[in-house]
Amino acid sequence: MPKICVNIETDENNGCTHDRRDMKTLTEKEFRAAIFDLDGVIVDTVPLHFQAWKRMFEGYGRKFTFQDYKEKVDGIPRTDGCRAVLTDLSDEELLEATEIKQKYFLEYLEKGNIPVFESTIKLMTDLKNRGVKIAVISSSKNLPYISKRTGINKLVEVEISGNEITKGKPDPQIFLMAARETGISPENCVVFEDAILGVEAAKRAEMLCVGIDRHNDPRSLEQADIIVNDLSEINYDKLTSLFKGD
Repeated sequence: MPKICVNIETDENNGCTHDRRDMKTLTEKEFRAAIFDLDGVIVDTVPLHFQAWKRMFEGYGRKFTFQDYKEKVDGIPRTDGCRAVLTDLSDEELLEATEIKQKYFLEYLEKGNIPVFESTIKLMTDLKNRGVKIAVISSSKNLPYISKRTGINKLVEVEISGNEITKGKPDPQIFLMAARETGISPENCVVFEDAILGVEAAKRAEMLCVGIDRHNDPRSLEQADIIVNDLSEINYDKLTSLFKGD
């Protein structure tokens, strides 16, 4: 197979095959896909998740605070969250604990409407209208149910949930799967995250990341490329400028 050289002078000296692709396409990044985490970014289900986790852990005699929620279970698969707190349980017992938590969470969901962040829906709609690919991800297996109930499934091309992944955040698997399904390379994607491990996973996927500080704790999201309190503070032009280094 002939060696490919980019430098023309080197080509002449070494007889290499020159890569005739436009150099701009090889180096320039552009905003082509937006990947939104579900809980805490699109839907305001964090309080419901926290209450379900707290109720379950207290049933095992463990205290559980909102700080514990953010640091130990937010944004990762249920089994991993259980294991982070219930360290002395067998795999079978952990599975039982996750099923209890899921039962409590679904009870809370079914009591009323699922609140959405209107600013997020507005941004998703605008980006979609501009031709940006939209993906929604969640380590939770509840994504399909919540997506359909809230109607956000009509806005997205790709959904990746806990039903598809084998590795939880901060492993970048879920974001890389979303990029692959949209057909967009990771360097042309922006992730929207509100969780510590989610931001870390996005950066490990080599994607730009917007951190959403819902809990007045910006230091926990410091790996993000930009931090906002709400997505009403961001728009297409600002996102595009991130790729230009502005």
